[in-house]
Amino acid sequence: MSRDGDRNGLEPTAECEAFRDRVREHIAAHRPDMPRLPGTRSPEAAQLPMYREWCASLFSAGLIGADWPERFGGTGAHDPLRDLVVDEELADAQVPRPIGAWNLVCGALFAYGTPEQQGHYLPRIRAFEDLWCQLFSEPDAGSDLASLRTSAVRDGDEWVVNGQKVWTTHAHIADLGFLLARTDPGVPKHQGVSAFVVDMRAPGITVRPLREMTGSSDFNEVFFDEVRLPAGSLIGEPGQGWAIARTALAHERSQSLREDSATNAVRRLVGLAATPAGDGTPLIQDDQVRRTLGRLYARSVAADLLGLEGVLKDAAGGTRAYDAPVVKVLFTETNLDIATYALELLGSRGVLVEEDPDAVDDGHWQKAFLFARGFTISAGSNEIMRNLIAERGLGLPK
Repeated sequence: MSRDGDRNGLEPTAECEAFRDRVREHIAAHRPDMPRLPGTRSPEAAQLPMYREWCASLFSAGLIGADWPERFGGTGAHDPLRDLVVDEELADAQVPRPIGAWNLVCGALFAYGTPEQQGHYLPRIRAFEDLWCQLFSEPDAGSDLASLRTSAVRDGDEWVVNGQKVWTTHAHIADLGFLLARTDPGVPKHQGVSAFVVDMRAPGITVRPLREMTGSSDFNEVFFDEVRLPAGSLIGEPGQGWAIARTALAHERSQSLREDSATNAVRRLVGLAATPAGDGTPLIQDDQVRRTLGRLYARSVAADLLGLEGVLKDAAGGTRAYDAPVVKVLFTETNLDIATYALELLGSRGVLVEEDPDAVDDGHWQKAFLFARGFTISAGSNEIMRNLIAERGLGLPK
């Protein structure tokens, strides 16, 4: 799809080329003066106004959210190939992507929101006036989300929420949260869950950042202590939370912006190997180094082509339950091996982080390594993904 470097060997259509030019023109005209955020990193507080303006520009130009129903500002047409072009160009230009749970909650609001909720929240999402977080996971309800214990009890015209969420990305800067809470403990666990919109500044909410091995604190614990939500905060009907969450997640997974390509990462690795080492000789002149780079490049091309195949299947309506897990495992493990080999090439310099003036490439590879490990865990660990592949793809027993 990419014209530069023939990333995957496929010729782009004239329509894709014209759209890519349009994306590039928009980036050139509106790019913010801030770096692309790796992994799950949150913008710094001082950058938020610029970041909101940039994300809003992507919506207003129809580069993001074009698939929304026409009555909410979109075209009503989902074009995975255009999504891929946007992904590639944002990555190549090293500009930030819209983060947060906006793409999750809009799917819920399209299908289950009241006219009042749709009329209030959806325009604000497109203008990026509200940054959302996802309040799903709990200390004892991660993979088995239906076991969640956070409760919401009706009290007149309000719901009273008590409990705890964890691994909530961007909660420390979020304006609103998309909450799942148990409203009926007397029915089977999947049936007693409801969905709510939460003002993250409401009394009784405490957000506690979790410090990660990357040095950042973009995940958080969120505590609810007698938090009162207006009755209008409920999305859908009581007990519909599980169905709402499934609808929202399906929309998010079909539209989500993807990480940078594996071939981009390995090309940067080749550049590192081509840089003169301590004795002035580039490491890439070593036969073993070249062989390792070749193996990593072959894996990266395979990962990117498999991802493209998924996009094409999505466009044709032919995706299978195990397609995405296969891509996820191959990409994340290739990406981790690329970052690991970069630190091996750096030798003793591989321990220097970005704050050190002698760090190579501003400490890029150290950060890449730490985030690469996280990618193998987030969005469903690779162990869980292998189970899905084995059971749904290969028909193996549980």
